[in-house]
Amino acid sequence: MSVTVLGIDTSNYTTSLSVCRDEEIVQNIKLPVTVKSGGVGVRQNDAVFLHTVNLPKAYKMLDCDLKSINAVGYSDRPRNAEGSYMPCFLCGQTAAALISETLCVPVYKNSHQEGHIKAAVYSSKMPECERFYAYHLSGGTLELLAVTGDGSSYKCDITGKTLDVTAGQIIDRAGVMLGLSFPCGKALEELAAKNTEKLPKINVSVNGCCCNLSGLQNKAEELFKNGAQPPFISAYVMEFIKITIDKMTENVLKTEKLPLLFSGGVSSNKYLKKYFTDKYGAYFAEPEYSADNAAGTALITYQRFVNGK
Repeated sequence: MSVTVLGIDTSNYTTSLSVCRDEEIVQNIKLPVTVKSGGVGVRQNDAVFLHTVNLPKAYKMLDCDLKSINAVGYSDRPRNAEGSYMPCFLCGQTAAALISETLCVPVYKNSHQEGHIKAAVYSSKMPECERFYAYHLSGGTLELLAVTGDGSSYKCDITGKTLDVTAGQIIDRAGVMLGLSFPCGKALEELAAKNTEKLPKINVSVNGCCCNLSGLQNKAEELFKNGAQPPFISAYVMEFIKITIDKMTENVLKTEKLPLLFSGGVSSNKYLKKYFTDKYGAYFAEPEYSADNAAGTALITYQRFVNGK
């Protein structure tokens, strides 16, 4: 018998619905929330309003017989940890509750981070394994996780992280400074590829598996004020982030050698993918599944439904 489930994710910047049928994602709807020109994010009360506006639009885009849906899942918090909370996830929770009651089907919940990891495992074709390392690199997160999982849930222990700002925040702040539209990842990557100037030696701040990136923001602002060209600044930002993550990776692999997975919107960067794939054989989520989406939630929901968890 065929099984179809619906996943819902309402993270800060994207309203997402995803349909999983028999372990395959057959539809992945993503509606970005509106960020004002020149802005580098949205406040939580604005995000809640914008998700509330987006959810009916996304629901109308579903290309499946709603009567065929066997279960609904949603992300209810940023991380699977006590005290992890953001109001924007209440939007997905409410939508999931209404849909499950209307269709008389069970509802499941997981963390946003688990969804990112599951989507990355799925799209990268990484073999399911009990233990691995996973980077979660996004606008609000830079974490190196020691992951233990069974395919339908993940225990994520933070092994390393940023102690100040994230790579995604630096990329967006530098991009907006250069006149790019938020989110700036793709455009900054394209600018960096145009750089023809030699970069200076870069000294990063990494202690064990933790890092600081605020110095990069200060350096990018200094370069801008001194008239450096946008491609040079962009390339400097990307190289600094690459070296930082590389040092963190070297240090964690000294502790235990495990497969390495990259998830989150920053992981869609082709420059980072080539480097870490070549050096470590790392697995990367495909761009469609790197940025915020509900595919991972749908896949986890499917596994929990068919396994009775």
